[in-house]
Amino acid sequence: MSPDTPHSPADAAHAPILAPAMQASTTEIYLFDADTLRLVDVNQAARRNLGHELKTLCGMTPLDLAPQLDQAELRALIDSLGQEIGDQVSLRTRHRRVDGSTYPIRLCFLRIVRDGRSLILAIGDDLSLELAAGVALEQYQARFNAVVNHTPGLVYQFVLHADGTMAYPYLSEGCMALLGLSVSELQQDPDRFVKLILPEDRKGYQDAMAASKAALAAWNWEGRICVEAWNDVKWISLRATPLPLDGGGMQWDGIMTNVTASKLEQEETRRSRARLAELTNHIQQVKEQERARIAREIHDDLGGNLTAIKMALAMLAARLPDDPALRDKADYLDDLVDRTIDAVHRISLDLRPSTLDLGLVAALEWQAREFEKQMGIACVFRCADRDIELDPDRAAALFRIVQEALTNIAKHAGATRVTVSLRRQRQHLALSICDNGRGITPADRLKPQSFGLRGMSERARALGGTLSLAQAPGGGTMVVVKIRLAAPAAGRSETTRA
Repeated sequence: MSPDTPHSPADAAHAPILAPAMQASTTEIYLFDADTLRLVDVNQAARRNLGHELKTLCGMTPLDLAPQLDQAELRALIDSLGQEIGDQVSLRTRHRRVDGSTYPIRLCFLRIVRDGRSLILAIGDDLSLELAAGVALEQYQARFNAVVNHTPGLVYQFVLHADGTMAYPYLSEGCMALLGLSVSELQQDPDRFVKLILPEDRKGYQDAMAASKAALAAWNWEGRICVEAWNDVKWISLRATPLPLDGGGMQWDGIMTNVTASKLEQEETRRSRARLAELTNHIQQVKEQERARIAREIHDDLGGNLTAIKMALAMLAARLPDDPALRDKADYLDDLVDRTIDAVHRISLDLRPSTLDLGLVAALEWQAREFEKQMGIACVFRCADRDIELDPDRAAALFRIVQEALTNIAKHAGATRVTVSLRRQRQHLALSICDNGRGITPADRLKPQSFGLRGMSERARALGGTLSLAQAPGGGTMVVVKIRLAAPAAGRSETTRA
């Protein structure tokens, strides 16, 4: 490299020596004498950053710009430069501006010779932005670490390479608390996590991973792990987002959390609901048995007594003298007994229709006729299979569901026609009640006082079946109950109907 010469001897003291390209460079460039260390030229970028004019700088040395530098150390550094072009050494220091502020800089020194004079070219990189970026990165990393380390669970990165090998590039400090493994232990042997999963839950884990990879969808999995060192089985929830990698691999970023407490609560809730459903079913059975008992006693005792009273009144009436007043009183009593007998019969049927003793089909046919007669709403019952055998409790439960559905239709539907259908579907029995009324809205199902719907649903659940509500064809509401029939007895053939 050959520096430019001054334009005239008069300006030689402070005339620019650096080439124009160096003068215009955004990198700081300094030129100083190798023997005296005095600056002989400084480019515009350095002058602007330092705040000094060229004539001021030309009376200074690098030690004036960086007071913390040691002269002997700087001299040794310069002396270590060889004479070959391209030889260079560098150091990091801080330059002081004219206002007293300082900034970090990296200086790269090269030796050049001009007219037999040994000069040192120093190229400086202002490290202020790099240092600020480093500080910002450290602050961000500190905040990230604080968030991650205070996050309940394990934050992690998991990589599945194309050859099937696994890796955990990142694991938070929650690894030990959740899995009983240190970060280094799991990173050195990634297979150890799979070995923690209970054998019966591993297939679900692998299937969920494969589905996430295939669809590039979130990886959601819940399963049990066993930490043998603690003799502890716990439920964990895994939630991760996939990211395809070059070469066919896949990376997931996610979090694992301990959900054992919530799982135990769910299990307890499930058991409580099961016990409640069992209790409800027992209450319904007891209630039905009590209805049958009361209906039987009303029919047998009250019915028999009223029949005897009617016969006695008939005998007394036949022996009364020919007195119109007595005759009217006898007729009134006879009519009162008839009305009481009808009331007893009606109450007995409401408690438990005697037609239930003839089977569910006969009971539903009777109920359809009674509903049409009492409510004035056309009601049709359809059943292609007359030979449907159910135990009394199941038959009574289905009958009560139909009764409750018809009651709701009469009160709320505004319907003019109702169809009740009962059909066998292989090993299932389907019961549907369909009306042409105004229909039921989702809000109606959520009303606090909708005990009718709840009762129907609970009865269906107690039978091991399901109850669903849907819009009927042409409007209105359709209630469908499906229950499983008992398997046919050995040696008995059963006709399958669709």
